[in-house]
Parts: sequence; C-alpha cells; structure tokens
Amino acid sequence: MHIKVSDMKKVLAPSATNMDAIAATPMPPNAPTYWYLVGTRLMRDPVTMFCAFLLVFVVGLALFAPWVAPADPLEVSVMNRLQPIGTDGYLLGSDRLGRDILSRILHGGRISLFMGIAPVLLAVLIGGGLGILAGYVGGMVNSAIMRTMDVFYAFPSILLAIAIAGAMGPGISNGIIALTIVFIPPMTRVAESATTQIRKFDFVEAARATTSSHLRVLRVHVVGNVAGPILVYATSMVSLSIVIASGLSFLGLGVSPPNPEWGLMLSDLRESIYGNPMVAILPGVMIFVTSVSFNLLSDGLRNAMEIRQ
Repeated sequence: MHIKVSDMKKVLAPSATNMDAIAATPMPPNAPTYWYLVGTRLMRDPVTMFCAFLLVFVVGLALFAPWVAPADPLEVSVMNRLQPIGTDGYLLGSDRLGRDILSRILHGGRISLFMGIAPVLLAVLIGGGLGILAGYVGGMVNSAIMRTMDVFYAFPSILLAIAIAGAMGPGISNGIIALTIVFIPPMTRVAESATTQIRKFDFVEAARATTSSHLRVLRVHVVGNVAGPILVYATSMVSLSIVIASGLSFLGLGVSPPNPEWGLMLSDLRESIYGNPMVAILPGVMIFVTSVSFNLLSDGLRNAMEIRQ
C-alpha cells in the first residue's frame, strides 16, 4: 500500500500552519471561531458546494430508495430484458433479466455508499486512535505501532483488499472488514504525524506540565486540533473506498447476487455493453461521479482550513 509523501504533506501542512497562526495572533473577544471561518470559506467555494449538494442528493436518493424507486429492484421480467433508455416503464432501461436499472441504481447506492463510508469511519476510530496514541506517547509505543503499520505498506491497497476478501469469502461484512484493514495503516500515519506536530506546541507542553491528566490533554488540546487533517484525509479516503468496494463486487468478492450494488451491476451488464452500451455504463457513471465528488470535497476542505495571512 503506497501513499505519496507530497499528498501526506498537503493533508498535514494546514494543521501546523493553522496552529502557528492561531497561537501567534491575539483573538478579540467577539472574534469568529476557527471552524466558523472554515465554514465561511467553504460557502464561498462554488465547486466544493456543488459537490456537497450533489453528494447530499445522491445520499438522499439512496436513503429514500424504497419510496423513490419506481419498481422492485429484484423483480425479474424476461420479456422486458435489455430495454433501452427511455422505454415506457423502464426510464433507464433494464438488464439481462429484465430488472429495472433505475431502481437497482437507487437501491444499489445504499450498499455502495455504506461500503464506502463504513470502513473509513472504522479506520478513523481505530487508526486515528492508534495514531494519536503513538504520536502523543512517542518512544517505544510509537515505534511498535508505526513499524507494525509499515508492514501493510509492502502490499498495494487493492491487492491487499482482494487477498483479505478472497480469504474471508464474499459478503458485505467481509468486504467492510477487508477495507477497514486496508485503511487503518494510512489513517494511523496521518493521525500520528499530526499529533507529533501538535505535541510540540507550547500550549500542549504547558498543559502536560500542569496537573492535567493525559486523558484531559488528549481530549481538550490534541484531538480537536488533529481532527482537521483526519477529516480531510477521511473524506478523500471515502472515494477510494467506494472504488475498491465496487471492484470487489465486480470480481465476486463483495456483495453477492441478486443484491443491487454498483460494482456488481457493472459485472452483470458487461455482457450487454456491445448491444446496449448506454445502459451498461450507468453504474460506472454513478461510481465515477460519487468518487470524484468526494475527492473535490476533500480538496475544498483542505483549502478552507488553510489560514492565509
């Protein structure tokens, strides 16, 4: 599993810059908070806001799929197989078993988004916790945790996910476990690097020198300042998670038929790509639009968190 050093620096650099600016600048009594300024900058970024609204729209359609979908996504109608886009009763066409593509895309979004977001949340909890612990304690604890994480970097993320999912067998839960294991090492590295930077600031050293417990220092001074880099990196990681999860389903290592899922739909429709290509590419379009939106949202968050002098 490989992560570019330049990308890691982009994620972590705003944290140090923000802390230096905040520490060096006296805050007026009624000055807006840092996160308020971040929200204001986000609202002024049209690309980020468009991606955010698009993701809200996609997530909303997925959540309300049982009420929005025009048909049962599992209903088979052999007489209406491979219908083109715009057919009466099949707005986006049908697959080789006559199942409504629009209904399957809406219901498939629930599984695809769940498999994209759930592993990242678990990786944030586990990898973020390990990274904060390693960065705050340092010494042998840091070496033990980070050298263990380095072992996973010997394997490309996609191959590691395929190997774990192949060993555990297909299924949603096994796919989530495989993706979580893949994402824990990079999340740990991001959290450890950010925590190591935060630990060197004077306000953290002062808090540690007082009678404050380590748990209170972590909760009050460290976690809040590390949350920014972790949030930015996690948002971009959702994009990769959706793509890898769809790839596992495409290979038969993720969601099992006949459940609708975007990657599995691509696998089912690949035989009809020459006869009905527009219908066959629709699940791929959803994967592309959703993953790109998460990437652009991550870039917008990173830019909004940069404090310009």
